[in-house]
Amino acid sequence: MCPPRASYFRIVVTPPPQLLLTLLHTRLKPPTHLPSRGYLSFKYSLFASQVSAVLVLAAVGVLASPQSLLPMERGSGFSFMKYGTAVSLAVVLLAYWFRPPGDSRLDDRLDTVLSSLLRAESKVGINNARPRVAIGLGGCVDILVDGVRLLNKIGLPPTNQPLHHDYIENADQLAQSFAYFFVPGAAAERFVMNNTLFSQLVETSRELPGNRWSIGGNAPVMAGRMATEGCDVLLGGSFSPDFADVLSQHITVAGNVVEEPDIHLILEYPSGATWGQYTARRANRYIVHSDDHNPYLAALEDFEDKLQDFHPDLLVMGGLQMMDSFPFQQGERKNLLSRLGNLLSSSSTRTGVHFEMASFVDEGLMGDLLHLVLPHADSLGMNEQELPNLLSLLRGSNVTVLSDPNPRVATVLDQMRELYRLVNQRYRDANEDSGVDTNAASAKGRPLSRLHVHTLAFQAMIVTRGSQWKNTMSAVAKASLTANRHVCGSPDIDPSKARLIMDESFSVSRQEGSQRIPLEETRPVSCWDEDDYEICVAPNLVCTDVYQTAGGGDNISAAGLVLQI
Repeated sequence: MCPPRASYFRIVVTPPPQLLLTLLHTRLKPPTHLPSRGYLSFKYSLFASQVSAVLVLAAVGVLASPQSLLPMERGSGFSFMKYGTAVSLAVVLLAYWFRPPGDSRLDDRLDTVLSSLLRAESKVGINNARPRVAIGLGGCVDILVDGVRLLNKIGLPPTNQPLHHDYIENADQLAQSFAYFFVPGAAAERFVMNNTLFSQLVETSRELPGNRWSIGGNAPVMAGRMATEGCDVLLGGSFSPDFADVLSQHITVAGNVVEEPDIHLILEYPSGATWGQYTARRANRYIVHSDDHNPYLAALEDFEDKLQDFHPDLLVMGGLQMMDSFPFQQGERKNLLSRLGNLLSSSSTRTGVHFEMASFVDEGLMGDLLHLVLPHADSLGMNEQELPNLLSLLRGSNVTVLSDPNPRVATVLDQMRELYRLVNQRYRDANEDSGVDTNAASAKGRPLSRLHVHTLAFQAMIVTRGSQWKNTMSAVAKASLTANRHVCGSPDIDPSKARLIMDESFSVSRQEGSQRIPLEETRPVSCWDEDDYEICVAPNLVCTDVYQTAGGGDNISAAGLVLQI
């Protein structure tokens, strides 16, 4: 038989009531730094949960024992009837006091960083005379589709074994390769040797709702950005008449007219996208192609002819990843790259030469590039995947297929320093072996004087002091802003569609005791001198409403170069 219901209960309070008064008069300070929306929300949610737990224990403290339900005796314990109202009021007041703040401080911080980057970008501009930039080689038609929807449409199930493949021969390898890069959200590009499979992908992409077509390829994308930013451009590439007509009036094409241009399929996916059991940790793209024209540098001859009368201020070379894993005849690729190297070496010393890295996995091709092309460039641009890949080869190791897609600033800066040192050491060694003074006009190749690395979270640049490259701080700011403009698909940056994911402060190196630099909202671009160069780092306003990731690196690199010509 159940005992009679008590009219009131024993409430045992631990700790004593005095603690409530102390809590009422003590404001526990929440975290003061605001690193990013996602991280901030987590910290405040955790903090609010901890405070709520303390309040419940302090204000109520009900013991889970049968004694809690016994009728209360006068003079014992803590009278709920006497203090209940006060306790309830205290809980309400403290809950309000410690409520998670809204997004106003986040919005203010993003607004401040944005306005500061815009000021840094606008500190300098291009001269009244439009800079002349020659960009090669290649071009294509990009078809942009939702990658997961395309694979589902062709009936390709998620693989149980994500694997890296240098090239794609069948649907199973496509599934394995896509899954391998999809989960970390790393950009990748692969050659499809199976013409039947590639044709199926193209035809299915044309039928998918929401597909988009655009002019693609490293050279055309960089040319478009530089023309938009105020340059006159000579573009080396092969295009159909229809696509040549939509290029900017400030772009002159040097190359063959083709009826059937090369097609690249851009399999885009947003952060959080799922494919079977796989979830993408960041937005990115997986590119497949089966080119006929670009691997042979089809526009090289016409580009070289027109270059003689163009007299560029800057010569940019990219798109050579189209040669990766392509089935050339013996010696054919090396001959093509030798011709390209001769073109670069013949350019005026007053003309800067920039080489844009890409997704390379063919070690033979990378070896040819290291010996025949890169020695003639004094500027390099790349992302967080391409940097450790190139560095690994310079160290004498193998290709690095997949690296951390979200590296820390200190890690990237250490890699950049080593790359800068190794490339310039190779330059000095090559000339010393030939008995040539590196300062002489007859010196072989060029020293590396500019290195730009772009990641999802930040931009980093090394520029040799006294070199021709100027306005480094403004260039890094412009590169950062361009990342958001391109990915969000708008020239105007909306802070409500952006977030900061760069660390609230960063170490300049992974070496113990290295200096830490805080991210200052009013001066977000940090620059300092080391050895014979300057380093600048800027945070990215990462787009949260992704329109397109493909072409991001090309737009970022081109924008950074514009202010340094």
